[in-house]
Amino acid sequence: MSWEAGADLLIVGTGVAGLTAALRARELGLRVLVVSKDSASAGNTSWAQGGIAVVRPDELDPGDSLRKHVEDTLTAGAGLCSRPAVRDILADGAEAIARLRAAGARFDLGADGELARTREGGHSAFRVIHSGGDATGAEVQRALSEAVRGGGIPVLERHCVVELLRGDSGAVVGALAMDAESRAGVLHAPAVLLATGGLGQLYAATTNPEVSTADGIALALRAGASVADLEFVQFHPTVLYTPGGPRGRRPLITEAVRGEGAVLVDVHGRRVMEGEHPLADLAPRDVVSAAINKRAAETGAEHVFLDATSIGPGFVERFPTVYAACQAAGIDPVREPIPVASAAHYSCGGVVSSVDGRTTVTGLYAAGEVACTGLHGANRLASNSLLEGLVVGGRTAEAVAKDLCCGLLNRKAPGAAVQPAMAVVDRDLLQRTMSRYVGIGRDDEGLAAATRVLDRAAIVRPLRTRQAVEDSSLALTAQALLASARQRAESRGCHRRTDFPDTDDLRWRRSTVLRLDASGCLIHTAAGIARTAA
Repeated sequence: MSWEAGADLLIVGTGVAGLTAALRARELGLRVLVVSKDSASAGNTSWAQGGIAVVRPDELDPGDSLRKHVEDTLTAGAGLCSRPAVRDILADGAEAIARLRAAGARFDLGADGELARTREGGHSAFRVIHSGGDATGAEVQRALSEAVRGGGIPVLERHCVVELLRGDSGAVVGALAMDAESRAGVLHAPAVLLATGGLGQLYAATTNPEVSTADGIALALRAGASVADLEFVQFHPTVLYTPGGPRGRRPLITEAVRGEGAVLVDVHGRRVMEGEHPLADLAPRDVVSAAINKRAAETGAEHVFLDATSIGPGFVERFPTVYAACQAAGIDPVREPIPVASAAHYSCGGVVSSVDGRTTVTGLYAAGEVACTGLHGANRLASNSLLEGLVVGGRTAEAVAKDLCCGLLNRKAPGAAVQPAMAVVDRDLLQRTMSRYVGIGRDDEGLAAATRVLDRAAIVRPLRTRQAVEDSSLALTAQALLASARQRAESRGCHRRTDFPDTDDLRWRRSTVLRLDASGCLIHTAAGIARTAA
């Protein structure tokens, strides 16, 4: 190994969860080291447009309450949320926002001087706060990044974590990584937090940036942790459609546009959401995405339209990011409808963890999109994700401090690290296969076909480059997602089985849980995690 470094807490990822954890850990006196495989601002957080859903006791809609936010979240989650997790995370939201504002984040204000609030799909009240109109994620990332730099917290940019290292007891004790020149090194730490974001690059069209290659899922599985609910991939109903079909990272048309009055229409001008759901265009995302795909198929088109002309000239100031993307594509959303399609957006499942970030492996923690805390269930409620990162990121830092103080973590340095070799699949083939067979509509025949394609295409290669690491992460996560999707023989939330169109609460009101066995094969746990409304 050509280099090494150490800390009390190693954080992999520089999104909202990772940087929040870094700041809180530093406040608690821990030595912190943050690792980013690209620049510190390259993750998903910067792209989040809609806002942060939060009920603040001093500023809220008449009749709104924390209880209503909890109920809206449970409804969107379609029976797979953990009520205690939902309650605990949402209850900490107001304090998390206060901490974020203290760190320098600025939010849009209304005429009364209070934080401006909007409403998004699945919400029963105006409780989503935002910044820069539709640039909330960018503002959150800016504020946290500046606070981390100002606090002197070291960030290793363009360093890729290859494998987690474990001691004789199985506890995590650090990580094998490589720098921008692919030189290997060891990072020593008794606690490792995975805050690596999502898995959007499994698909040909996604709202996620290029760094979202499911690294955290693969690292956790290979370290012995369990993952859950990977079949629940949320497809955002409205990304900007361009001729030739969406491919790669597509500009997001935030759900808040519909919250301000925009409606979905098909190529003949007929309303898409009429009769589909009581909330019509503000229905949960799984309902809207399915309705869009259905109407597009019925009309023979590859897209529908989002008609936001009723918003008028105010669209430019309220949604500057969306307006700029439309202008670049030659569309004036003030005067004409926006062509939209769905694309892979958010992973509702992930590494099984508590609301304090603890996983099933000692020394390993997870927070943000990579984690499965029980907040999102089978379908994430709009704008709950940034809040989860803020709350669970901070709680994880506190959990690490407690676990270190109690002597629960392994402070011994890892032994010799060996460069691993893992199965990889050509990325273009993988993305085309996943998009064809594992999109919004799935069936067993297609899922089995996708499994065979990826099995035949897999080649074991040493992980000596960042691309090899990413491709191995995508390959393992794709197989785990396929296994979960095949097992869940029902339709629920954002998992739609055309061969099992009904929801089966008797058999499937539980999370699907996977881990790797001693031979490296994916296996299902016997019972999964039962979910109840209690």
